[in-house]
Amino acid sequence: MKSFWDNEKSENKEFENLQDNIKSEICIIGGGITGLSTAYYLSKNGKEVVVLEKDRICSHTSGKTTGKITSQHGLIYKYLNDEHGKEVTKKYYEANEKALKNIKQIIEDEKIECDFENRNAYVYTQTSNELEKIKQEVKITKKIGIDSEFVESLDIPIQIQGAIKFKNQAQFNPTKYAYGLSKSILTNNGKIFENSSVIDVTKSDDKYIISTEFGSITSKYVVIATRYPIIKFPGYYFLKMYQSTSYVAIYDTRTDFKTDGIFINEEEPKNSFRSVKYGDKNFLLACGYDYKTGSEIIGNAFDYLDKKVKNMFPDAKKLEYWTAEYCISLDKIPYIGEFSNVMDNVYVATGFNKWGMTSANISSNIIKNEILNIDDDMNKYKEIFRSSRLEPIKNKDEILNMMKDSSEGIIAKRLKTKKTPTCTHLGCKLSFNPIEETWDCMCHGSRFLKNGEVLESPANKNIEVD
Repeated sequence: MKSFWDNEKSENKEFENLQDNIKSEICIIGGGITGLSTAYYLSKNGKEVVVLEKDRICSHTSGKTTGKITSQHGLIYKYLNDEHGKEVTKKYYEANEKALKNIKQIIEDEKIECDFENRNAYVYTQTSNELEKIKQEVKITKKIGIDSEFVESLDIPIQIQGAIKFKNQAQFNPTKYAYGLSKSILTNNGKIFENSSVIDVTKSDDKYIISTEFGSITSKYVVIATRYPIIKFPGYYFLKMYQSTSYVAIYDTRTDFKTDGIFINEEEPKNSFRSVKYGDKNFLLACGYDYKTGSEIIGNAFDYLDKKVKNMFPDAKKLEYWTAEYCISLDKIPYIGEFSNVMDNVYVATGFNKWGMTSANISSNIIKNEILNIDDDMNKYKEIFRSSRLEPIKNKDEILNMMKDSSEGIIAKRLKTKKTPTCTHLGCKLSFNPIEETWDCMCHGSRFLKNGEVLESPANKNIEVD
């Protein structure tokens, strides 16, 4: 399904695919906003950088996201304060606020036209059961110095019990931003290759060889920015993350949809709203009804989304629709930094929990500092996001579910029949998604087209289907 943001790709020239065996100081795997941001900072610092993207840049999560740029990540701060204390909670907020300012600075410095607009961010509830959670979040955020506010109404046609408001957040067109970054990377002598899917990463002396179908990169440093890491071992990220799929659509509300905010609710099912500029008019972007990728689909979530929007705007017309997939870490904090303690000079950024715009910038700065061996303001946040952390994960139910799914998948692989395709990542069983006509992995979220071709990582090999 084509995303609304994909409309920008026709305006930009396609990059060549990798056809040769070349060398580069740094190879970045993944041409989403995380990979491009990392390449941007490193190339600005005079480093030799190559970006490899398996499709076109910004084709996957970055090009299907809602494009919200905010430090308000649902009701995250009460959770962080309870689990990690005031200092970690405050640093998490500061890191994301710094990322928001960094993005704005890049847009100004590079003169990127990407519909950047400041907005207030709201988490609201329509049920009295969740109202106390909102009030507790306000209390905690004020305690750590956030300029938050409790409000009882929104400027969109939704009746609420209450909401928490963060001021001076933002939104933009993520694909326009990605192409702006790519132009700067090229100006700084970086290279970008599209349609260059990585099939293997091997060690050779003190270098890595990153192989694609028609060529390879030999480099000292590797950055894995593929949403879900394509290397299974020794990182073991498949044991501490799962993937979630959300439904997204653009609506013509028959009016010029203007609002001061970006919105998400607290209760289930999740619903997220923002305005989208297209020409001289503002449309409504609606997102929600997410589910764990590969799990049983009950009903058509696009129909549910339509019903929700038409309760707000009875004459609304759906213009475009698509799905977006996200990595969810079991402790609600991204993994950023060294991929593994036993793989020198390999870095990873993953588990963004659906808040990838600020997380991408945090990642690119932390990884840039590690490679350049420099110390700046972002370094004080790196311990929070340390990718190799081994602290006990309190989400025991989800861990048990992941272990159960994985074991069932392995058994299914051993008993495989032609009617039961299994994932090429770790052999878990696949379920057929009738809405998008894809084969989806219930363990780690790989997805395959109906003909067996890989659609979404971590799998990088096709499946056999009847």
